[in-house]
Amino acid sequence: MKTNTANRKALIALAIGGFGIGLTEFVIMGILPDVAKGLNITIPQAGHSIAAYALGVVVGAPLLTKIGAKLNSRTVLLLLMGWFTLFNTLSGFSDSYITLLITRFLSGLPHGAFFGIGAVVAGKLVKAGKSAQAIAVMFSGLTIANVIGVPMGTYIGHHYDWSLSFFMAGIVGFMAILSVLFWMPKIAPDLPKAQSNENKGLKNGELWALIALTTIGTGGFFAWYSYIAPLVTDIAGMGEHMVSYAMILAGLGMVVGNFLGAKMAEWFAPLKAVAISLSFMVILLLINAVVASSPQLLLIMTFLMGLASFTVSTPIQMAIINTSKGNEMLGSSMNQSAFNMGNASGAYLAGLPIAYGYGVVYSGVVGAILAGVGAVMAVSILVYRRQKANKYRKLAYNS
Repeated sequence: MKTNTANRKALIALAIGGFGIGLTEFVIMGILPDVAKGLNITIPQAGHSIAAYALGVVVGAPLLTKIGAKLNSRTVLLLLMGWFTLFNTLSGFSDSYITLLITRFLSGLPHGAFFGIGAVVAGKLVKAGKSAQAIAVMFSGLTIANVIGVPMGTYIGHHYDWSLSFFMAGIVGFMAILSVLFWMPKIAPDLPKAQSNENKGLKNGELWALIALTTIGTGGFFAWYSYIAPLVTDIAGMGEHMVSYAMILAGLGMVVGNFLGAKMAEWFAPLKAVAISLSFMVILLLINAVVASSPQLLLIMTFLMGLASFTVSTPIQMAIINTSKGNEMLGSSMNQSAFNMGNASGAYLAGLPIAYGYGVVYSGVVGAILAGVGAVMAVSILVYRRQKANKYRKLAYNS
């Protein structure tokens, strides 16, 4: 491995890729009316492109990771960013509803594989005990995108042309290609590892429990975040222009929470950190449902919710990597699919009470339930681990 300076540059390369992914994933939410107008379709039809992207992430994460498993990580990351750049640029040239759906689906394919492989690579770029901080650096690109890239892309897409927002993502993707090409060292693929009776890679039930935890637990955040606009305008009574500022506040909270979550993964075991974060999220979501009518308190809660949401990211990613020994990259990538399933399911479930006339504040109550279930699952896995460890100690003692 080269010098520490070289490794820091490699981490920055991963962060640039994360910035591009965060930009393309979230900017569409702010320019949906402009996309609908430009393509002469309804806003709900334009919203299908969000689902198409999420489906691409779910499909692409395990598929592309498995295909690239025999290549060195630098080559795989270059190919993934090349794919990302191509289809985000083509998204800007979409001239119909069908074309947009296809290009958004294809744009989403490399998302999970990039973050999944990148998380494992980040851990290899630093000395032992610093993996959490390295993964946080990679995810910082996604959080910073929510503070800078998404508001900028939304402004440009709204005031000039929606296609420019996707061209922006393509430009960032090209920058990521160059940074990976010149800054990322070549890391040989891991040799196949023999599977033990205790840990059978993707056949490990605990791994699938963690993926389910990610889907359900993080769905709590997306249940709230998906309806942030009506919370700001309809419940708190603020102007539409305040939605952008609220999203920036949430993004700032994500930046802080991302690095706080990395520290928590070092202070506690990763899964304990997840349980703490999700429990904190439950409390915040319930408080938010009570104080949402106050503009000042809602903005404070928006920052805190962004913070709480990203204290989960690095710890759960580390927990997945630690549990999927022998298949770390595949397990890590599949966790990104779980995040996106949480995005879709959280938004859908939170919309049900609204559809039945209970009001948008109940989206946060649904989110609290989902985050609470996730916290219970995290504690249950910890209890199971302890019981299993005690069982093995007793067997060893008796023998």
